[in-house]
Amino acid sequence: MEQKKTTTIVYDQSITVNYNYKIYFSEKIFDSGNILFRNIFDTGTSSASRVLFLIEKNVADSDDRLCEWISAYSEKFSDVINMTSPPKVISGGESLKSRDTISDLCALMAENALCRQSFVVIIGGGAFLDTVGFAASIVHRGIRQVRVPTTVLAQNDSGVGVKTAVNMHGIKNFLGTFAPPYAVVNDFSLLATLPLRDWVAGAAEAFKVAMIKDAVFFEWLSQNVEKIASRDKSTMRYLIQRCAELHLEHIATSGDPFEFGSARPLDFGHWAAHKLEMLTDGEMRHGEAVAIGLMIDTFYAVKMKYIEDSVLNTLVSSFSSLGMPLFHEKLLPDAEGNYSILSGIEEFREHLGGQLHITLPDGIGRKLEVNFLDENIIRQAIDFLGSL
Repeated sequence: MEQKKTTTIVYDQSITVNYNYKIYFSEKIFDSGNILFRNIFDTGTSSASRVLFLIEKNVADSDDRLCEWISAYSEKFSDVINMTSPPKVISGGESLKSRDTISDLCALMAENALCRQSFVVIIGGGAFLDTVGFAASIVHRGIRQVRVPTTVLAQNDSGVGVKTAVNMHGIKNFLGTFAPPYAVVNDFSLLATLPLRDWVAGAAEAFKVAMIKDAVFFEWLSQNVEKIASRDKSTMRYLIQRCAELHLEHIATSGDPFEFGSARPLDFGHWAAHKLEMLTDGEMRHGEAVAIGLMIDTFYAVKMKYIEDSVLNTLVSSFSSLGMPLFHEKLLPDAEGNYSILSGIEEFREHLGGQLHITLPDGIGRKLEVNFLDENIIRQAIDFLGSL
């Protein structure tokens, strides 16, 4: 039988989507005299924007006037803010990042009749921003979200980025979206009641980005750990702003804000950090796990002669001065001698399409990418941390 020739028609379609969002640094944003927050919702239309406020419970508990202030602020500026219901208070933390929570949040947004022209204001730490932001990103294919980060780590890193995610199948951030926020408002006054543990843990991400992006900032950090630990406000304010600036600069100029390629330099130290968080069931703060991950990968870089051992010593000294844990028992092998932490390498490999891409420091302020990690050196790094 004669076969007919098939004709293939190809349309090479290309689209360009520009995202623009502002990151504000302010204080007391719900004070009636501060019109910054009001202006965010002034979209130039004749009607007020429908706005749902969601607040992490520990943030609301730390100041029982917060809900009252938000309601009063929204009432004063009702010309642009149509609050769909009183602020909703929801328990947060890493355990929130689940499929069941997403279903509940989507139902809540439906109950409040939110649409793509509405706003969800998310007030809380990184895990809370991740979870609520993910739900907002899938309802009606994306409700506009305004993030109000309430931890150091969220203000200087996770809250200013373009990603949302929840955990699933024992893997951190397994399910997520790229969803740039409408705006981010860093209110420094919201950090006043932050526990010291969370205050110092946020510095780990600053050390991370400084090590691969900014040698001057790394030097400044190492010289100011005592001030950070003593809750010096001006020092922390600069740390947050410079760290956020470096993260934003990477997102804007890397040419790959949605991570289609292999390189993920901002995940330096994170293969171990993510796995350690899951192994401890979220008991370790993200920043604490990142600090350990940084030390493991820096130890590796020293052994490979990518970087001087003085850098590792500086990291250990700095994290010690900050009062952060330098080791966790979950790094140790089980009775059969298996290191669960090492599965984090394979999970990173799978996350990047089967090819391992790990960022390591190549001198302060510089980086390189490797496609293989020697597990024997990782075990040596764990022994080193265990000896501290």
